[in-house]
Amino acid sequence: MCKARIMSVVGERLVVALDATPLLGVRTGVGAFCAGALEALGMRSDLDVAAFAVSWRRRGGIRGQLPPGVRFIDAVMPARPAHLAWRVTGVPAIEWWTGRLDVVHGTNFVVPPSRRAAQVVTVHDLTTVRFPEMVNHATAVFPSLVRRAVDRGAWVHTPSAFVAHEVVELLGADPERVRAIHHGVPTHSLAPVTAPAIDADPAVAGVKGPYLLALGTVEPRKDLVSLVRAFDALASAHGDLCLVVAGPDGWGTAAFEAAVAAATHRERVIRVGYVDPATRDLLLAGAAVFAYPSRYEGFGFPPLEAMAAGVPVVATTAGALPEVVGDGAELVGVGDIEGLAGAIDRLLSDGAAREALVARGTARVRTFSWEACGAGLAQLYRDAAGVPVAA
Repeated sequence: MCKARIMSVVGERLVVALDATPLLGVRTGVGAFCAGALEALGMRSDLDVAAFAVSWRRRGGIRGQLPPGVRFIDAVMPARPAHLAWRVTGVPAIEWWTGRLDVVHGTNFVVPPSRRAAQVVTVHDLTTVRFPEMVNHATAVFPSLVRRAVDRGAWVHTPSAFVAHEVVELLGADPERVRAIHHGVPTHSLAPVTAPAIDADPAVAGVKGPYLLALGTVEPRKDLVSLVRAFDALASAHGDLCLVVAGPDGWGTAAFEAAVAAATHRERVIRVGYVDPATRDLLLAGAAVFAYPSRYEGFGFPPLEAMAAGVPVVATTAGALPEVVGDGAELVGVGDIEGLAGAIDRLLSDGAAREALVARGTARVRTFSWEACGAGLAQLYRDAAGVPVAA
């Protein structure tokens, strides 16, 4: 980048536009990242932060979700035509809608082309490359989109060192232009909540007694089939225990439904569906153990949310989970049904082990913050734009 360009922005606020489309619809992990990052970035005095949505009819729903310090670019950007044009022709540039920018940040695998603005794209994981059989058609195009962005000179943000390594290894990205920055934890679960009056919440009124909890989209990657089988193996020893699965249907739910139907204790498996943040907190607060048997993760919000709620966590060694949970969770091998059942049983039966794990989990979750995430992203934006840190 030329010296004149650098001198023109030193001491000024960097103009950054983020794709806030993940805030629309059902809140997923990507949406949680988008919300947390925008809140942290909007508080920074060195950035002029704007948000846009690649949506025609629904874009207005973004405005009310933006935190102070983030302005909304109310531009008509129809998703299908825009994505097709960007993928095939590389136009129109994002500045056509936004005006002058220093950085454009695609928060979910896709970053719009630009005329002059530096490009940053968030790659949450590479399930589509590692396990193509675990993704649907809509997400199968993500690797090609990221490769194209990298070829155009985009910088890559990942939520973990694990995914950063994957991006370099599998997509051939320059490691100097890949930055691992941990997410924070969804703010609604930063403190333990008291035991819930679940009966008062109609969304989960059927949940009774002690329960093992799983949160997340029902899809093959989450391996809830193994969890159902592990629960079935230990259910006889814990006669009043239920398994509660809370999360929206994804794709490939037939295997999960078949596993439940085949379970000896199937009447004690409770399927809740999607729950809002308040109900999510109620379920977490009342859980005896939280289980996360995923086969692949680029980060993993739910285990951290459980730790923040003071609930012991059992997770797998998949992907970034060991990096994220540290010693704050009991880890078992991917697909190890016997190991999963054994770890859950120990935490249900051994009070001292349970208390020790909860203490480690509470300490671990405190190492994640949106403020630190925002600071890391701000530095990434300056590096991408070729701008030194403002004095």
